[in-house]
Amino acid sequence: MTLSPLNARRWRNFRRNRRAVWSLWIFGVLFGLSLFAEFIANERPILVNYRGDLHVPIFNFYPETVFGGDFQTEAAYRDAEVQCLIVSGGLEDCFDDPDTVMSEVRETGSFAGAEVAQGWLLWPPIPYKYNTVSNIEGAAPSAPDAQHWLGTDDTARDVLARVIYGFRLSVAFALIVTALTSVLGIAAGAVQGYFGGWTDLVFQRIIEIWGSTPELYIIIIVAAIIPMNFWLLVGLMVLFGWTKLVGVVRAEFLRARNFEYVRAARALGVGDATIMFRHVLPNAMVATVTFLPFIVTGTIGALAVLDFLGFGLPSSSPSLGELTLQAKQNLQAPWLAFTAFITFALMLSLLVFIFEGIRDAFDPRKTFS
Repeated sequence: MTLSPLNARRWRNFRRNRRAVWSLWIFGVLFGLSLFAEFIANERPILVNYRGDLHVPIFNFYPETVFGGDFQTEAAYRDAEVQCLIVSGGLEDCFDDPDTVMSEVRETGSFAGAEVAQGWLLWPPIPYKYNTVSNIEGAAPSAPDAQHWLGTDDTARDVLARVIYGFRLSVAFALIVTALTSVLGIAAGAVQGYFGGWTDLVFQRIIEIWGSTPELYIIIIVAAIIPMNFWLLVGLMVLFGWTKLVGVVRAEFLRARNFEYVRAARALGVGDATIMFRHVLPNAMVATVTFLPFIVTGTIGALAVLDFLGFGLPSSSPSLGELTLQAKQNLQAPWLAFTAFITFALMLSLLVFIFEGIRDAFDPRKTFS
């Protein structure tokens, strides 16, 4: 697809902003990896080879009986008995002394002189999910070690796994909320500014009343009545966040609605919707994009604050705000505070640098050498 001369100039300006480009690459890699968090941090193997048959536990449910066990419940792949059954091909001796069987099978390919069908498990780099409770020596939270690279929290869950899943959750939440609030806010501001008069007056009074509503109190009340979940919290954030872009979009449309090209379009019979969103809105994009980093970072911060206070997502969710709360409650475990701080600082800094580059690329007054 060929870019228009205007968009080509914007793309060149963005590429010349080295800080924004590098931030985009780093953030893209980190977010891209987090999208495949199940393949990076999981308590289930990625692949299991049992008697020549391949199984994919991260996507499918396999009872223990599939691997020669006795129970119809899902196989506990982290248990030594289940691993022994898979590696040895289902030897019954695994229930008596799994460690001896696995050692002999790996070394000789057989057990007690009998040929066995070899199997294997392909584990993710981090063999823990965000909600996996690990068997650790001593009390939780435990310090970083070879098994838990960033340590564990106060319920013995791997911190690195929770950071990976929490990063994905926070960014996805912020992008969804920002996209929805931007659509609503831009549409409302465009209608106000373009039509003006009573339309603008009535909308302004509604926004003033709605903007004075205490958002945090409403979310607390709703959380006390209805169990909070991801999409309910998205809806509440959009419900109170759509007014953030109305003012700047309204001002741009009020300024541009009497320009000569708008009058000429009206005289030619061009529809109002076409004039608003094809001709006037592009001129308002610089001011609009300027506010986007504040909305994205503010949404991430709001989610962290709500989770910190206990009114956000369920406690079982991989929340960075909940990790911050644990850091506050466990001052003897500084790795929790350092991890939370570095994660938030890196995430928010990269997003701000990216949106600064986008904003400057849309600004015709900005040039880069």
